[in-house]
Amino acid sequence: MYKNNLNRIMTYTKKELVRPKSIKLTHTNKINLIVHGQGVFIFLCKNQEKISKFIIYNQTYSDGLLIDFTSDKIIVIRISNNEKFIDINNTKGIINKKGAYYWFSLDSSNQKLSAGMGEARIENILYEYQMKSEDRKFMEELDKIVIDTDSNIHPLKILRDPIRNAIPLFVKGTDELTMNDVAENYYLSSANLSVVGQKLFNSISGKRFILDDLDFPEFSRAIETSINTPGLWCYNKLQEKASEFNPDKPNILETYLRITLNQNNGESPGIPYVMEIWPVGHFSPIHNHSGANAVIRVLHGSINVSLFPFLCEDKEGIESFGQINFIKDDITWISANVNQTHQLKNLETNKDTCITIQCYMYDENDVLHYDYFDFIDSDGIKQQYTPDLDMDFIDFKKLMKQEWDANKNVKKYYFV
Repeated sequence: MYKNNLNRIMTYTKKELVRPKSIKLTHTNKINLIVHGQGVFIFLCKNQEKISKFIIYNQTYSDGLLIDFTSDKIIVIRISNNEKFIDINNTKGIINKKGAYYWFSLDSSNQKLSAGMGEARIENILYEYQMKSEDRKFMEELDKIVIDTDSNIHPLKILRDPIRNAIPLFVKGTDELTMNDVAENYYLSSANLSVVGQKLFNSISGKRFILDDLDFPEFSRAIETSINTPGLWCYNKLQEKASEFNPDKPNILETYLRITLNQNNGESPGIPYVMEIWPVGHFSPIHNHSGANAVIRVLHGSINVSLFPFLCEDKEGIESFGQINFIKDDITWISANVNQTHQLKNLETNKDTCITIQCYMYDENDVLHYDYFDFIDSDGIKQQYTPDLDMDFIDFKKLMKQEWDANKNVKKYYFV
């Protein structure tokens, strides 16, 4: 049963490029790090109430780190001398929540150990320890993870790079990025996205990729009018979708419109390019993106994003580790490893409908395409959502222009 907890994070081992950024794993008792002395080991606990142990050894098995994840702390001990590396602030370990997974990061360059739960990133650290400078050689020689065959651990993935810096959520193209941007680590260069992430970014980041173009400069206002006018298409469609995520508990605010550009090419969950329309106060359920890459650009208005460590199948849920607001022309990103689980909302304090372009694509070496998004319903149960098509973009634009031209009185009412 535990194999379903992480949706698509678990896959079979596949051929990788030289020095891959990550390797997905099958259950084994020995796993080599991609680079000696560094990396992140991501794993699942089959039983959330049992201690989970593994060892990171050097090449000769003469020394290493013994790591225990318990219910209330994370224990790290050096094998050769029984030295304990204690983080006095660490008071958490394994939690009893469905969907939880864990990680351990080894950083020999900075002599740092860290461990956490959910997405492997600074915000989710539970344990952190600064080793001594003289420990660097010892750490550099660590190169393999050994797990007992009857262990509570199910390995998921090895990442090449350890956890070091906070992950920028905003993306800029190389022509926009300044030296200050790089130094402050506030923006991610588009060149640092995955190969498919760069494709998506380059497709929608151009100056001419705008909503209110010369062909229809009132496009966004026409959409706003359609949303606020009973009988018009957007208003009616939102009413129809009130039961989409929770059939027994309809909620008009838990709706948004999906206007697709082009067709499903089999490389993404659903159609790869989708314009999403978020009226004020409307939101999505907490959901993930099936391990796909994504690039999201705000075309109009503003959207608030809450990030979660994992998709928690629990009535009480799991706390968000961060919220951020994106405004017009901001671009953000999702990879197979980070920013996957989130909730989007057009805050009640905003005055305009938010319109975004969402682009999805699986990594080139991902052969287990999953044509759904998983989300948590109002009862805390994980459900499967098939990315739907409300209307094709070309047809939608024509319809909005027809409505705009036919509703001059409504137009005056909303935009005086």
